[in-house]
Amino acid sequence: MPIIEFTSGKLTREVKDKLINQLTEISVEITGIPKHLFFVTINEKPDEDMAVGGISVEKIKEELAKQK
Repeated sequence: MPIIEFTSGKLTREVKDKLINQLTEISVEITGIPKHLFFVTINEKPDEDMAVGGISVEKIKEELAKQK
């Protein structure tokens, strides 16, 4: 059973539904594995638990908000 894992910040129910559907569909198209065999997980992480270039996403968002 193929497993697709997607990790990001907070997502809406609508976005999660689209991700589940589209990630599954493209994976079926590419691999030829039947749709009903795919298992998809979405892992939401708080901004303070993720970082880019050694800076938390929370701090990056704060800096971007100041620039607006």
